[in-house]
Amino acid sequence: MSVRGGVSYVRSMNAATDPGPDFPDPPSLGSPVEGPSSGEPSGAALSDAIEAPSTHHTVPSQESESYTHGHHESVLRAHRARTAQNSAGFLLPHLKDDLRLLDVGCGPGTVTVDLARVLAGGEVVGVDASATVLDAARSHAEALGAQNVHFEQANAYELPFDDDSFDVVYAHQLLQHLSDPVAALREMKRVTKPGGLVAVRDADYAAMAWYPESPGLTEWNTLYHEVTHAYGFQPDAGRRLFSWVQQAGFDVAGAVPGASSWCYATPTDRQWWGQVWAERCVESNFARQAVESNLADDVALEQLAQDWLAWAQAPDGWFAVLHGEVLARA
Repeated sequence: MSVRGGVSYVRSMNAATDPGPDFPDPPSLGSPVEGPSSGEPSGAALSDAIEAPSTHHTVPSQESESYTHGHHESVLRAHRARTAQNSAGFLLPHLKDDLRLLDVGCGPGTVTVDLARVLAGGEVVGVDASATVLDAARSHAEALGAQNVHFEQANAYELPFDDDSFDVVYAHQLLQHLSDPVAALREMKRVTKPGGLVAVRDADYAAMAWYPESPGLTEWNTLYHEVTHAYGFQPDAGRRLFSWVQQAGFDVAGAVPGASSWCYATPTDRQWWGQVWAERCVESNFARQAVESNLADDVALEQLAQDWLAWAQAPDGWFAVLHGEVLARA
């Protein structure tokens, strides 16, 4: 599919623009879907364990991979709205005060610092490939007086920690942006203590749903798939997490898959979500990659931005983001 052409708008992807009104962070991003993700991992209803893969693997370089969303303010604004409750609810019942936890792909650190509050007697380490976003994470932790958390720059494929270093390793919305998510999961397993937990959660773009029907948002979703596939990433990671965990050598009997959602339906939430994606369509790394891949031009991207803003104005607008989740025992 191509979304070239369309009505001309003033703003260009490369132009300096006003990011628009700074809508408040949504008060809630939804709640977990009831299902097998609650309770202790039992695996009673799961299939037999698969054969572990070979231990010899070529390790990719995360530095050679370009994060689809980038770190435009519209992206960081969305990331800063994330909390332990709305982004790690499936993990929280399994945490104890004195655990040591690693957050891989921590971004601006809002979830990381929240987890440090939960683990008041333990330690939390956040790692990310971006030095810039880590500066924001450190500032956030300092502003809140968090003493039991620190941040390091690291490659998800080669974590700078010894084997069996953490009780829990957590990654939120990371694996969809990696060319080899299974290799990253193997590395997370390596640094997790035997019997410890690896907890992963990723969105599934093909499962996203919205109302009213919008040809523009359908085009946006198709373009997002085309761009991410062009760069070797998987936008529908949510449904694949359970398979990837098994491929990475985790025992299926100790893994529990689940799902949860975010929903944007109140006027405030719609305006916030619509504005975030309108900006991403014209100013983020996603926009740059769409143009560089010859999948869209500036005019088409501006049209998608306008379609997002139009959806946000609909009084009956509703948008749901489905996430896959897995808790796996190392």
